[in-house]
Amino acid sequence: MRGFYIGRFQPYHDGHHRMVAEIVSEVDELVLGIGSAGHSHSTRDPFTAGERVMMITKSVAEFDCTTYVVPIEDLDRNSVWVSHVRSMSPSFDVAYSNNPLVIQLFEEAGVEVRQSPMFNRDVLEGTELRDRMIDGGDWRHLVPDPVVEVIDEVDGIRRIQRVSETDTNGP
Repeated sequence: MRGFYIGRFQPYHDGHHRMVAEIVSEVDELVLGIGSAGHSHSTRDPFTAGERVMMITKSVAEFDCTTYVVPIEDLDRNSVWVSHVRSMSPSFDVAYSNNPLVIQLFEEAGVEVRQSPMFNRDVLEGTELRDRMIDGGDWRHLVPDPVVEVIDEVDGIRRIQRVSETDTNGP
């Protein structure tokens, strides 16, 4: 059985990693969809699709499960989103998500959706990690080691700090 799990992964963190660990115990193969693949170099989406492919591919190498990492560009028409995902991805039997909209769209398209418990969601949340990166806070212990390596390789902290700056004189 092949599963599908989509996220923006900005960055891929320990919450995502624990979800993947749960999923690979249920499937033979896993497709990881990188959502908003066309977005990068912003405070909300600092990393490119290619950088996120590297983060994820290196992180999931520890699992004994064939994994496909597939960039999925945004489509601003929810009614055809699942068919768009299917056109960009290997076929899959079950989707995994905790996102209410994603669950609704897959269910309307007749796809079985499974949910997983959230892991330490107050800290393991992309916005929290990105804020810590911008503020020079502690974030490295909240992501798999390969993600730290990729972010260091691409000078990701400098990037997110720079793109979060403003050129105005005040409030």
